[in-house]
Amino acid sequence: MLTLYHQPFSPACRFVRLAISEHNAESDLIVEPFWERRPEFLKLNPAGELPVLVENDGPPIVGARAIMEYLDETRGYMQESRRLMPDHPEKRAEMRRLVDWFLDKFDREVGGIFVHEKVFKQDMPQRCGGGAPDSAMLRAARANIRPHLRYIGYLASIRNWLAGDRFSYADLAAASGISCVDYLGEVPWEEDETAKTWYARVKSRPIFRPLLNEKVRGMPPSRTYADLDF
Repeated sequence: MLTLYHQPFSPACRFVRLAISEHNAESDLIVEPFWERRPEFLKLNPAGELPVLVENDGPPIVGARAIMEYLDETRGYMQESRRLMPDHPEKRAEMRRLVDWFLDKFDREVGGIFVHEKVFKQDMPQRCGGGAPDSAMLRAARANIRPHLRYIGYLASIRNWLAGDRFSYADLAAASGISCVDYLGEVPWEEDETAKTWYARVKSRPIFRPLLNEKVRGMPPSRTYADLDF
């Protein structure tokens, strides 16, 4: 049995949840207020960061990329043609590059900013950094998202999926961040029609349904969030 310590609107945590579902696995979800730095959680990950995955009584698997590799090594071989990890080393390298792009660069410049300022700070006490959103940070994220959307559109225009012919972890990483920003109504879909079409394909997959049903307390989703034909 898998146990995932997560936050529902963390892009990295969403990435792991989607990957678990793509492997037809189930997991117990524990919402972890990481900003509180609970001693029990720090025993699992001294860095105090999410996500953290535990299988049965095994050691904690810490971080989205480590969990990705763990899921592929323990379950990917059973997926056959639906495996999220490409077969060829060069294709795997490209897929991993894009996973890093979206889990790191996109998160640092766009997704992580919106989620931190609009979602996490709502729940954090002031001593942990909670409070009103930083308008300067939000302006920066709104400017940064446009080139990222164009890049997604470019990749989707030259390939069947972002990293190549097959749906992969790269698509999950990108869609995880986009989904959080889309909930908040901060995706300028008019920027790139190809990116919009790619995202519609991804969020139409059954694995996305649980995410599209989740809500932020006191903050309804954008009009496009759960609309498959937006």
